[in-house]
Amino acid sequence: MNNQTPQQPSSNSDEVDLGQLFQLIGNGFRKLFRFIGNIFKGIFGAIIVFLQFIQKHLIKFAIAAIVGLAIGIYLDINKEPQYLSTMVVEPNFNSVQQLYNNINFYDELAKSEDSIALAEALDITLKEAGSIKKFTVESYSDENQKVQLFDKFVKSLDTTTQKAIDMEAYLKNFNSLDARFHTIALIATNNGIGKKIQTSIINSISRNDYFNLQKDISDINIKLQDSIYSKQITEIDSLQLLYKRVMLKEADKPMQGTNISLGEGGNKDNKELSLINKMEELKESLVLLNEEKANKSSILNVISAFPRKGVEVKGIWNSYKFLVPTLFLSLLLIILALLSLNTYLKEYNK
Repeated sequence: MNNQTPQQPSSNSDEVDLGQLFQLIGNGFRKLFRFIGNIFKGIFGAIIVFLQFIQKHLIKFAIAAIVGLAIGIYLDINKEPQYLSTMVVEPNFNSVQQLYNNINFYDELAKSEDSIALAEALDITLKEAGSIKKFTVESYSDENQKVQLFDKFVKSLDTTTQKAIDMEAYLKNFNSLDARFHTIALIATNNGIGKKIQTSIINSISRNDYFNLQKDISDINIKLQDSIYSKQITEIDSLQLLYKRVMLKEADKPMQGTNISLGEGGNKDNKELSLINKMEELKESLVLLNEEKANKSSILNVISAFPRKGVEVKGIWNSYKFLVPTLFLSLLLIILALLSLNTYLKEYNK
C-alpha cells in the first residue's frame, strides 16, 4: 500500500496574503496623510515668509499707502464728476442688431475722443460731445421673459419640429439679441446730455428704409387682420340673432302631439354654443392684435427714457482714494519681491 500524506490547509498562506494587503493599505494611507501634511506645512510656511516680508518692509508699505491716499484725495477733489443715464428700449422688426452697431460706434467715437464725428452723429455741439465718455448696451431679460420667448418660438414651428426642440438647450444657448428689452447706458460729465441725444439715437434706427418697409407691411397686415376679425364678429352676431328669431317662432307654434325631437334641439344648442365659443376666440384674438398694434407702432419703442439729469457715478472702484494707494502698494510689493528674489539668487549661487 502506498502511504499518502493528507494535504495541509492553506490558511497560513491566506493569513500572510491578508497581512501583506493590510500592510500595503496602511502604507498607502500613511503616504497620503504625509503628502497632505506637507501641503499644509508648505502653505503655512509660505504665509509665515510673506508675513515676515511684510514686517520687514512695513514702514515702506505704510509710506506708500499714505502718499497714495493723499494723491487719491487730491485727484478726487479736482476731478470732474461723471454721471450715468440709462434708457430701456424695445426694438422691433429685427432692428436690434442695428441698435447694437450704432451704440458701439458711438462708444468708439467717445473713447477715441472724436468729438467732431460724435457731435455730427448725435446732432449736438462739440462741447456736449466732448462731455460723453462711454456708451454701453446690453439685453434686459429674466427667466420669465426667456420662457415666454421660447413659447412664442415653439408656436411658430410645425408639430414635428416642436418635438425636437429642448427648452433647456434653448435657454442655455439664449442669444442676448433675442431679448425683448435692451438697456442703453451713457456716462458723461454733462448730467443732462442723455435727454438731448435720445431723439438722435431713436432716429438713427427709424430712418432705416428696410425697417420702415417692414413697419409698413406690418401695419397693412394688422389692419387686414383687424378687418377680418371685425367682419367675422359681425357675421356671428347676425347668426346669433337669426337663431334667436327661429327659436322664438318655434316657441310660438302650437304644440302638435307629444313628439319631441331631442336630436334637433341638441344640434341647435351645439351650434349656438359653438358660435359663443367662436366669438370668445375672436375677441381674444382681437385683444392680442391690439396689443401687437401698440407694440409695433414704432420701430424702436422707448420703455424708459433718459432722465433729465443723470446720477453721479460713485463707488469705491471709481474713487482715486482707493485706486491710487492700491496701485502704489502693488508696485512696491512687486519691486521689493524682485529685489528679495535677486538677493536670494546671489546667495544661492555662492
